[in-house]
Amino acid sequence: MKILIIGTGYVGATTAMVFVEVGWQVTGLDIDAGKIERLRQGRLHFHEPGLEDLIAKHVQSGRLQFTTDKETAIEEHDVIFLCVGTPSLPDGSADLRYIQQAAEDIGRSMKGYKLVVTKSTVPVGTQEQIKEWINAAQQETHPFDVASNPEFLREGKAVEDALRPDRIVIGTDSQWATEQLQSLYRSFVCPWIITKPRTAELIKYASNSFLATKISYMNELARLCDELEVNVKEIAEGMGLDSRIGSSFLQAGLGYGGSCFPKDVSELVTTSRKHNVNLRILEGVIEVNLTQYAYLLDKARSRLGGFADKNITILGLAFKPDTDDIRYAPAIRIIDQLLLEQAIVQLFDPFAALPVRTSHRAVKVCSSAEEALRGAEAIILCTEWPEFGQLDWEKAKEFVGQPNFFDGRNMMDATLMRGIGYYYQGIGSDH
Repeated sequence: MKILIIGTGYVGATTAMVFVEVGWQVTGLDIDAGKIERLRQGRLHFHEPGLEDLIAKHVQSGRLQFTTDKETAIEEHDVIFLCVGTPSLPDGSADLRYIQQAAEDIGRSMKGYKLVVTKSTVPVGTQEQIKEWINAAQQETHPFDVASNPEFLREGKAVEDALRPDRIVIGTDSQWATEQLQSLYRSFVCPWIITKPRTAELIKYASNSFLATKISYMNELARLCDELEVNVKEIAEGMGLDSRIGSSFLQAGLGYGGSCFPKDVSELVTTSRKHNVNLRILEGVIEVNLTQYAYLLDKARSRLGGFADKNITILGLAFKPDTDDIRYAPAIRIIDQLLLEQAIVQLFDPFAALPVRTSHRAVKVCSSAEEALRGAEAIILCTEWPEFGQLDWEKAKEFVGQPNFFDGRNMMDATLMRGIGYYYQGIGSDH
């Protein structure tokens, strides 16, 4: 089978790499000619450790190709994965315009049977809508199946997660489609869940929302820890040793961000309201996450007596290390608030860049952490890049303006930083 991947972003590029890595012939399709040209040269348009090397290897071998020719690509491939974006609309629901466009393109261009597989994260019931869109766009009647096969990739760990998945979920109402997908994934050794499309779609949302819940729970608990003078990192360690809880996603900090958790939690809450069900826990998860960045800013504001005309250094823009993704990143909210309060911002991130809209005369983008630290009256660490932990903080104290350190990721050793001479505050962890 030859596989077509529609959409060559984070999910699409990773999915293409996975299938070609296990021996299939794969073509990536995108309407963005710039992306396609870069991919043809074996270069990614985003940062993901290890992925670019594998893409380049398979492009060179000829088993991985990229195109902008929708009609030809759809006609020549029998298995088509939908990996396009589903961003949030203002009301919190998922924007399915790209899914609909891809489905209609398939309907118009298909000349025979197609197995259409939704890899994008989509609301419950989307598989049925895709069927309708394909049917409506067909000029001649051709058979097809639509299956749901959600991805469970962590940004920064996508290669590992894709090649060694925790589970493979397939939602379909067709035995033939199930057998075809089992054949595609036959090289993988992991648990399988074969279920209905709606169930598969909800598994994805339920998984991400539960992980987001763990994060917000620990962030809220960290606020209590500050009042009780208890270290939240020790609480997390004690909780994580319980096999029923596990240690993942128990790290208190500035909150979650990225392309998945914010939009997926919002969509699940929106879906529940449409069906007259209130997911009150998830509503609380969203509220905690939206206010967590302000909790640390309050500490910094109190220490400085306000931000007006103060030099504030931001270390890290990405919502987490090993990615350049700044979507819903707490650092962006912090920068926006600092600018509202007339602060002067110096920032550094080894990979992530500010969007054009954030260009501001009071923002200086620096080429190194050392440059960003010069003259700082407060340092706010927003992303736990390893290089920040490896800095010579004792030497840095010589050229910062005032050694005030606010650790939004509880990355540093509070005792060590205070021993050097910094005023140090984390989130529920500096006791």
